[in-house]
Amino acid sequence: MGSLDGKVAIVSGSGRGIGREVALKLAAHGARVVVNDLDPGPAAETLAAVRALGGEAVACAGSVTDAGFGERFVGAALDAFGGLDIVVNNAGYTWDGVIQRMSDEQWDAMLDVHLKAPFRILRAAQPVIAAAAKRAAAAGEPVPCRKVVNISSIAGLSGNAGQANYAAAKAGVTGLTKTLAKEWGRYNVTVNTVAFGLIRTRLTETAAADGAAIDVQGRRVRVGIGADLMERMERDIPLGRVGTPQEAAGAVYLLCSPESDYISAQTLVCGGGLTI
Repeated sequence: MGSLDGKVAIVSGSGRGIGREVALKLAAHGARVVVNDLDPGPAAETLAAVRALGGEAVACAGSVTDAGFGERFVGAALDAFGGLDIVVNNAGYTWDGVIQRMSDEQWDAMLDVHLKAPFRILRAAQPVIAAAAKRAAAAGEPVPCRKVVNISSIAGLSGNAGQANYAAAKAGVTGLTKTLAKEWGRYNVTVNTVAFGLIRTRLTETAAADGAAIDVQGRRVRVGIGADLMERMERDIPLGRVGTPQEAAGAVYLLCSPESDYISAQTLVCGGGLTI
């Protein structure tokens, strides 16, 4: 018996990196998962990996910033599995620059993907979650504890030079989390945040000097961390190393598990003790 048997989860940005590992972790514990990525290819790869574990999953490819995506994402869970129990808002990327060189496009892109997209997904999920809770209560049955985990960053807690847009969006995630914890508590939903420190993903593992970039809907966005900065940050991590996507997924799972059923409106920092 898995701790999440019978649960249905949607995980945005789960074609790669941390999101992929979250989808696999939840599936390994019995959840049925709706996988999402901007590109169909990575979504299909995660889908295959979940099924290889013996889990159940469907894909919902597309940008979380598209109008109507939230309804489509939630609808995919209902169509495939008939319910919704876990929402993990993970999709995102960074587009850095000091404020005097930051364009409106850079600012808006980070607010859209990290804050508006989770808002829209949760707005679409509300009628489904509320109706399910009310049906159970009306039937005299226990209302299952449902889970929302929003992904933030230590940059959203303390700020980070060169990331005014990203830090502001991630700080906003905290406000969204705390508000929904108050609004949705009556439906027996816990709403929490995981704030990541330095985790080894495609956004961090390439040296910035190499000129590495990712394509986000036609935008070429540089990624990577300078070697000197990476070395300095690693020295500042009390555990002495960068975290892995699997370890990051473990933090998300903690807040999706039954053991966290009375934990809500909290921010769990997963950073090996790193602060900035």
